[in-house]
Amino acid sequence: MTRSPGTPLPPPHERRRLREAGALTRARLAERVGVRPGTVRAWESGRRSPRGRNREVYAKLLAALAGPAGTAGDAEGGAGAGALASVSTRQREEGTAVVTVRLEKPARRGAVVPEASAFAQAPPPAAPRREPVPDGHEGTAGLTPAQAFDALYAFCAPALVRQAYLLTGRRDLARESVERAFQRAWDRWPEVARDPDPAGWVRAAAYEWALSPWHRWRRHDQRAEPPPPDADDRALLDALLRLPPPYRRTLLLYDGVGLGLPETAAETEASTRAAAGRLTYARESVAALLPELSDPDELHRRLAELASTGRLRAAEPPEVRGGSERRARFWTRAAVAFTVALIGTTALTLRTAPTRYEPPVPAGETVRGVPPRVAPGPLSEERRELRDRLREELPGGPERLAPQTR
Repeated sequence: MTRSPGTPLPPPHERRRLREAGALTRARLAERVGVRPGTVRAWESGRRSPRGRNREVYAKLLAALAGPAGTAGDAEGGAGAGALASVSTRQREEGTAVVTVRLEKPARRGAVVPEASAFAQAPPPAAPRREPVPDGHEGTAGLTPAQAFDALYAFCAPALVRQAYLLTGRRDLARESVERAFQRAWDRWPEVARDPDPAGWVRAAAYEWALSPWHRWRRHDQRAEPPPPDADDRALLDALLRLPPPYRRTLLLYDGVGLGLPETAAETEASTRAAAGRLTYARESVAALLPELSDPDELHRRLAELASTGRLRAAEPPEVRGGSERRARFWTRAAVAFTVALIGTTALTLRTAPTRYEPPVPAGETVRGVPPRVAPGPLSEERRELRDRLREELPGGPERLAPQTR
């Protein structure tokens, strides 16, 4: 009795490369195969090999990812998605990391588009070019401010929410940070629209709000946050949250987002030497707790996977713009009410204030040398007899009826 060979699979390192080329996280791939993310990690490291139905489904997914225009949705639903995701390899010029995801063709109906990495930002759809615009703003020709804001939001918000989650470890605070950053951007849209790097402007505002120390005093931020389901992801998140906020931000910008050291120092408002020291300390701290993350490439990959496991979704652009406008109206009305109250108080003060000088009343002084008041003493014998005679004769005596003449 001979045993038929199983479905062939590529080598472990090739499995990982195909998954990353399709912009799929381990959690997303494990969900489609029907296993845990740790099992997928074991398959990619070569410690285990899939069997039975899991092997067949896993082989179909890898075959679809290895095709010229295939996605994970082709093997799962039987129809091609028509979306080609191209992921650039990590570049190591002065330690920078650049990861981009670009959709060259729109996906067909019913296809599943792979989830983008936490640090990948897909360029917004190009608007029809009506007329040339100087100063290098050709992409915004013919766009209204709301349309330009929505394009920037779609370009940055999904990745920023995941990055804010790595900074704070709290999902609600990550969404709030991104929404408040874009609300500030909408309040100052002329300034942001003319900025050379609008995405960097919004990212800096989101990071500042996420790392604000005042959040610790809010009641809803003191509740425990559910940790990631995977043990490795929990360990990495704990290692990140143990770092001081400036060091955590520097590590995320350099090893996560992929900024250069001068850009990282400028965004964190530090010198290049200070940024390098923070980065070195942060890497050593993470490597001391997780030795397998001593390689910057592996650290970048694990950061992207950890951010994608939160399943964070940003709000819709109209909702963010509406919140910004409502807040602006509230503060405008509050300023008007405060001004009216100040004017009323000033008018009342002018109406009731004295119009001439009134000297103050001097304080009282103690007068010395006056004898104290005393009660009358006891009556003498003569005064006592006179008192008795007056009490007896005057009420009924003849003197009241016929006074005597003298």
